[in-house]
Amino acid sequence: MNSVALVGHQVRYEQKTYWRNPQSAFFTFAFPIMFLVIFASLNKGQRIKDLGNISFNQYYIPAIIAFGVMSACYSSLAIGLTNRRESGVLKRLRGTPLPAWTYFSGLLASSVVVCVLLTAITVTVGVLFYNVSAPHHLLPLFVALVLGAVTFSALGVAVSALTPNADAAPAIVQFPFFALAFISGTFFPTPKGSFIAHLAAYFPLVHFTNAVFAPFNPLQRGTGFVAHDLEVLALWAVGSTFVAVRWFRWEPRR
Repeated sequence: MNSVALVGHQVRYEQKTYWRNPQSAFFTFAFPIMFLVIFASLNKGQRIKDLGNISFNQYYIPAIIAFGVMSACYSSLAIGLTNRRESGVLKRLRGTPLPAWTYFSGLLASSVVVCVLLTAITVTVGVLFYNVSAPHHLLPLFVALVLGAVTFSALGVAVSALTPNADAAPAIVQFPFFALAFISGTFFPTPKGSFIAHLAAYFPLVHFTNAVFAPFNPLQRGTGFVAHDLEVLALWAVGSTFVAVRWFRWEPRR
């Protein structure tokens, strides 16, 4: 089997594994949509003065997309890989002829598929029920989604490499996830110049949110690309990949 066919086979396997785990699929899709319905309904008709007086939901839909992508790529991958490692699945997999790069390519491509589905569902709900304008620039949105998926997938693999056991994985993974969600303007934009905004700027989620929001922003001029935020995401992707490659283990730690 050639390399492309092998990656395609691995993507199909990862997709089957994903959808056969209803708890993971529920958390990835239902949780962001639940937040979307709650916050979008509570703030319907509200406007954000700091962003040119646009409607709250026009900002919130891209923000919840960023939240869902991080959940799909970072949380699910970090916890799932830790469980596979500690249960011996990765050790057995390493003994097969499947190349390591093919395995991780399958994981990444599967995450991108989930991200695209999640984005389509979120945008559809926003347009149909909350009067949100569809993205004006599709290519920048796609680039932001792919780069975000790569970044948070690499971060998920890196965190799984540093997680000692499966029991500790949910706490180690979810605590920084929700902390970043609150300080990065996921549920409401943080005031510019505040300490929280400066702190969030060191982490990737706020930059990913900005990159996803730009194609939706009716006041955004130009191509819809935000170079600085994409550059920060790329730096996080490189750094997370380095940590993942350096400390990833196929065998249980015990």
